Amino acid sequence: MISFFASTSCQSSSNLPLGDKDNGGLFLPDGFEALVVIDSIGGGAMLENSSPRPRPRRVVAPNQPPRIRSNQGNSTTPQGNYFGTRHLAINDNGDIYAKLRVSTPDGKANVALRDIDGDGKIDSIIYWGEYESGQYGTDMRIHNGYLYYSSELLVLRSKLIPGTLIPEDKIDTIVIDDGPPHEHITKPLAFDGKGNMFVGWGAGSNGCQVYNRVANSPGMGKADDPDDGCPLLVDHGGIWMFDENKLNQHQEDGVKYATGLRSIVALAWDNASNSLYTAVHGKDDLVLLWPDYYNYWQSAVLPSEEFFKVPQGFDGGWPYYYYDQLEGKKKLNPEYGGDGKKEGNGGKLSPPLVGFPGHFAPNDLLFYKGDQFPARYKDGAFIAFHGSTNRPPYPQAGYIIAFVPMKNGAVTGPWEVFADGFGVLDTIPTAPDAGYRPIGLSEGADGSLYVSDSKKGKIWRIMFKGNKAGFGDAQLAAMAERKLTAPNIKTPDPVGDDLDRIMAANASVVYNTFCRSCHQSNGLGDGSRFPPIAGSEWVSGDKKKLIELVLNGLTGPIEVKGVPYNEAMPAHGSFLTDKQIAEVLTYIRENFDNNASAITLAEVAEVRQKSLR
Repeated sequence: MISFFASTSCQSSSNLPLGDKDNGGLFLPDGFEALVVIDSIGGGAMLENSSPRPRPRRVVAPNQPPRIRSNQGNSTTPQGNYFGTRHLAINDNGDIYAKLRVSTPDGKANVALRDIDGDGKIDSIIYWGEYESGQYGTDMRIHNGYLYYSSELLVLRSKLIPGTLIPEDKIDTIVIDDGPPHEHITKPLAFDGKGNMFVGWGAGSNGCQVYNRVANSPGMGKADDPDDGCPLLVDHGGIWMFDENKLNQHQEDGVKYATGLRSIVALAWDNASNSLYTAVHGKDDLVLLWPDYYNYWQSAVLPSEEFFKVPQGFDGGWPYYYYDQLEGKKKLNPEYGGDGKKEGNGGKLSPPLVGFPGHFAPNDLLFYKGDQFPARYKDGAFIAFHGSTNRPPYPQAGYIIAFVPMKNGAVTGPWEVFADGFGVLDTIPTAPDAGYRPIGLSEGADGSLYVSDSKKGKIWRIMFKGNKAGFGDAQLAAMAERKLTAPNIKTPDPVGDDLDRIMAANASVVYNTFCRSCHQSNGLGDGSRFPPIAGSEWVSGDKKKLIELVLNGLTGPIEVKGVPYNEAMPAHGSFLTDKQIAEVLTYIRENFDNNASAITLAEVAEVRQKSLR
């Protein structure tokens, strides 16, 4: 059990700090207020050339503990960079601990924050904790007097010192992933209060294709065949259970608790129902990979982001099945013979508790235990939706905090929009256009809900100041209307919400079809998973290197403009002609703040021919 949940207390609104006049830019149900406790962590934009140069990630050798440096803090705020945050945890005294999305220039991967004068605003910022961590480094949880936190390949903990902001210098290594790092390899954590720690182990693939993210490439293995299925499921795509106090455990020291879960970032144990829960990311790019079966609208809204109750032995169905929330059915994935209609044996799998719209990106999950909020929120689930990156030509969606009303582990009503406005814009064309992206949730001892942001490290504190006894449908009406009408939440109209129809279409058909879902319409990438091509040294540099990259694809960590990325890029040479490659590379080299010479058909043909020898 997370200790700050256990210590929730009933606090009158008169003891809470004042909310901001504009609620920190958020839309909330009537009676709630929001306070920005810190506006940003760091000083300049992550996508600028002044971005920090993070420490390179190191793959830990099997059975060898990682090298971890001193836990010494640094109270100097680095200037010129926004580090952004991942998950966060609130101590009983109000101290805030957050996992940085990108380490500081001197290698600090965590930050500790304190409000000294009691006005609700942060006065002290200390960066601390040197260990190997990149943009998928995820969790930060307080449990039994320890601060547990994770990177892509490590689960670590530090002992908290009562009254002291920075934990003890000693860092314990609890779990080691022998690597290498890859897409979806986050390490979310949950504790059952009985000595067990649950760790998510994402699969480094979109759909277990033979060639990852390549159009029409089939899935590896056979659907529903435990002896000849997707090989990634042997040690990825699931949840493992470990002893929370045993040091230097590897995956084989744990117990495989659940499987069939592609990308797990939101994970939580609920004591009220004595169960584990997760909200998982569905697969991407249905129209890009399977254009014979899906159109752009279907690819924007499908497949569902699924919210599951997870008993031991649970199977979420990935990579063989996905959930279609529009029809309320599990369907067979096209990698395994599906066509958008076939169900296969999907009906035998447990349906999700809630099927959210596609690509909302659930990145944290919290069961509310406090008494500050109205009673209807008790034991219900808050989910932080980080927001989509690959819905073009429709508006990006998510960027909200949703609430699922629950009692005793059962959903008692439709999901609700609890907080909106993080994206700032009414219509978000691409992920970098969003002002903020909510990612982490934590509950304070007084029952306040804290929300972190991955772009600039902004943190909000949401409080209830209204009449709890009179709280009901009238106070929720405005948020219910937003669910139906806000461009980042509603189901888009296939014609009316097509941004390519509303705005001038991109000049390159190839770019729109094959590149935009990752690198975005403005070429800035998504600010996290996929790198920018705008002003990129990879684009404006050596022609041969760029052509080889598009022809043959790339797997493994790279660095673009000083920032590390680790998503797979498919080999486009398997489905694009030399003429198409020359066209799209010329287009990106002459646009997106790039000023480089054109690439000719002959140059592409020459590189392709040499690669075949």
